[in-house]
Amino acid sequence: MVLSGCAIIVRGQPRGGPPPERQINLSNIRAGNLARRAAASQPDSKDTPDEPWGFPAREFLRKKLIGKEVCFTVEYKTPQGREYGMVYLGKDTSGENIAESLVAEGLASRREGIRANNPEQSRLAELEEQARSAKKGMWSEGTGSHTVRDLKYSLENPRHFVDSLHQKPVNGEVAPCPCVPLSLCPHVFVSLCPPVSPCTPVPVSPCVSMYPGPCVPSVPVSPCPCVPNGNITELLLKEGFARCVDWSIAVYTRGADKLRAAERFAKERKLRIWRDYVAPTANLDQKDKQFVAKVMQVLNADAIVVKLNSGDYKTIHLSSIRPPRLEGDSAQDKNRKLRPLYDIPYMFEAREFLRKKLIGKKVNVSVDYIRPASSATDTVPAFSERTCATVSIGGINIAEALVSKGLATVLRYRQDDDQRSAHYDELLAAEARAIKNGKGLHSKKEVPIHRVADISGDTQKAKQFLPFLQRAGRSEAVVEYVFSGSRLKLFLPKETCLITFLLAGIECPRGARNAPGLAQEGEPFSEEATLFTKELVMQREVEVEVESMDKAGNFIGWLHIEGVNLSVALVEQALSRVHFTAERSPYCKALLAAQDAAKQRKEKVWSHYEETPVEEVVPVLEEKERTTNYKPVFVTEITDDLHFYVQDVETGAQLEKLMENMRAEVGAHPPVEGAFVPRRGDFCIAKFVDGEWYRARVEKVESGGKVHIFYIDYGNKETLPPTRLAPLPPAFSPRVLPPQATEYSFAFIQVPQDEEARADAVDSVVRDIQNTQCLLNVEHLGPGCPHVTLQFADSKSDVGLGLVKEGLVMVEPRKERQFQKVITEYLNAQEAAKSARLNLWRYGDFRADDADEFGYSR
Repeated sequence: MVLSGCAIIVRGQPRGGPPPERQINLSNIRAGNLARRAAASQPDSKDTPDEPWGFPAREFLRKKLIGKEVCFTVEYKTPQGREYGMVYLGKDTSGENIAESLVAEGLASRREGIRANNPEQSRLAELEEQARSAKKGMWSEGTGSHTVRDLKYSLENPRHFVDSLHQKPVNGEVAPCPCVPLSLCPHVFVSLCPPVSPCTPVPVSPCVSMYPGPCVPSVPVSPCPCVPNGNITELLLKEGFARCVDWSIAVYTRGADKLRAAERFAKERKLRIWRDYVAPTANLDQKDKQFVAKVMQVLNADAIVVKLNSGDYKTIHLSSIRPPRLEGDSAQDKNRKLRPLYDIPYMFEAREFLRKKLIGKKVNVSVDYIRPASSATDTVPAFSERTCATVSIGGINIAEALVSKGLATVLRYRQDDDQRSAHYDELLAAEARAIKNGKGLHSKKEVPIHRVADISGDTQKAKQFLPFLQRAGRSEAVVEYVFSGSRLKLFLPKETCLITFLLAGIECPRGARNAPGLAQEGEPFSEEATLFTKELVMQREVEVEVESMDKAGNFIGWLHIEGVNLSVALVEQALSRVHFTAERSPYCKALLAAQDAAKQRKEKVWSHYEETPVEEVVPVLEEKERTTNYKPVFVTEITDDLHFYVQDVETGAQLEKLMENMRAEVGAHPPVEGAFVPRRGDFCIAKFVDGEWYRARVEKVESGGKVHIFYIDYGNKETLPPTRLAPLPPAFSPRVLPPQATEYSFAFIQVPQDEEARADAVDSVVRDIQNTQCLLNVEHLGPGCPHVTLQFADSKSDVGLGLVKEGLVMVEPRKERQFQKVITEYLNAQEAAKSARLNLWRYGDFRADDADEFGYSR
């Protein structure tokens, strides 16, 4: 350190600890004194300004000596212990004499009263005379007032100063004042602040903070990253000399992640202040720290239930965030009443955001810390152990998304509390944005109120509501809770009410119940039925058909999810029996067929079923042989469920001629815009995006002028305004030429139910065969359309078999004798795809356990 133009601090070599420091005053010379601030303990004292040429002398020494190796000799020592001597640049006294250099530059003078009675003093006298003759430094003309600094120890407008220098590199130097270690060029004192250092009482944080006076923190600013040896802030953290603080890390212009990374580097190596550091997840295996799981339920705005690959369920709490709560509510208030979800401002919005984003999806879970269980006290309720983690989907941090929408707030921690989110700084930044933009909880608008009527179990209200639901047909609903396999609680968004709903047409095993004075055990497979229903519909959007209600005010009807009737699904899984009341329903055939199949398998509720033998004469059928009669077709459309539409090549010329004549007639007699009133089932012509007219059929008419149409010659669908539709001229009706698009499905394969996997298969088929000519052979009839095999026209290779080889679809086992040869070929291809772990099989044979978890079925 350079204290002034004639005093320096040197340190020895470190050996086993901090090196010793020593002040050396240059003997026989004098430089101007530097400014001093008035002592706070002496009210009468005043600020002392620089003496002329005092600061240039100190700057001369600083630039010449700081960080350099010097040699010094001590000439004498005062009774007070002050040492005076000579300082030489280098390892011995042959180096540059610093006192002589100062005098030669006119930055110091010989002390008064000292005679030149030795060679050293004679040399100083000679150099002083040369400087005086050359009018250097203090010997130049004038008073030297221009070398006196105009120091300000405080700023009238610190914010203006910070804004004027925001993110601009500013030259500065480390000053000797222990309270203000960094002095910027315009003489404004700032202080480096990474957290409390173990070696100095100076306050620290990961940014440079400006001080209007000693030790009075004000507006945070950032340091210039262009330090030759690196950014001091990051170096202090990386070496384990400091820790990050939350209050100012957000303003660090190089990004808080760099500071956290530097701190993490020191923690992992247990450097210095982190020598006793133990990571929050140190006792967890890597597979328990980071894993992929499927979200089964959203408990509230900061907790979800996931299903692990092992089949176990686990509750995960989102790290470092607090869900919405009523003002005055406290987690420590053990006497507070449990409030309904809809009563807490923004809790419903937060839960809905998570439900729509996560339910049924696979997410990445990275455990940040485990909050141990705590027992109850007089003021704090008991808490079970909590796994707190960062949950992300598609690269989006769910907690950060919640906070940015103002649907949760960020927890504040003690500085030494390391149990927090690994992305805590991003959460703070998201909360700052939400506050700035007035989002959600931070909005000044009126708090949204959700008036929800809970009519579950209320017989009178249910009776009033029943006719309305019966007339409504299928109503949209969200499954709020699953009591058992066939008993659910539903939220009807349009009607804003909660109802208890019982599945019609089935008799599900009853679960365990606590009757008065008696605990009733559950029937066999009741828990399996409940689990199946939970996994299929819990917190999902469904459609319900209400038929009636029971005497307890519970509604009875049918529940559908993505085209699946839950009653039929339970019977198919052998988790329920068909009830006699199903005979009156339109789903009776489907239920009975599902039950017959379950009986044949003798699974679960039918495990002890013995079929009553019936004597009957069974005709002996001749074994069929697989017939192949491939015909050329042109593939025009592929649907999302891997069905496809084709045109017969033989009638292609007729279709082209009809289209040509039809367009000529429409061109000669253009239709009047808006004259056509579409009705479901009507044939019409529709103007496609290419500007041409095509034959079509109206499938649905929505309010607001949206008409869903199907192009009967190509198989594609579109939603158009009525202005782009016109009547189909009779000369071109389907009676003249039948619709040319015929729907088919691939034989011998099963399409995956998982959306992403199915999309991969569809993309492959679209890429390979759409708008190309292929060869088609009908193999057998299906419930919706014929099932066929398709070959490429040139190579004659099987398209479906190619999908199996690529691991994009599964094989549908069929027992017909005539198909065994081709089925064997398909199965061999499937085994090869499994061995190579292609696409569906990348994680092995997922069907071996919990196939339904992944959206597949055998």
